[in-house]
Amino acid sequence: MKDLHKILNQITQLTTNIETNYPELYRSLDENPMTLPTKNHPQMDKEVMQEYLEDLKELLEHHLDTHKKK
Repeated sequence: MKDLHKILNQITQLTTNIETNYPELYRSLDENPMTLPTKNHPQMDKEVMQEYLEDLKELLEHHLDTHKKK
């Protein structure tokens, strides 16, 4: 349970960072296909939440790579 709690805290911190520092990315989070479950009734366990966290990290990294200031 501690692991799940840790993952949820990381998700919260990352989404707060995105919301604060990258509002243009934050607006699209709830509509992004990478962050939406593909199952009709997904089980929200540690593995699923870890995958969601990794997806968020990848989205932010991609955003940063494609929006670098020159």
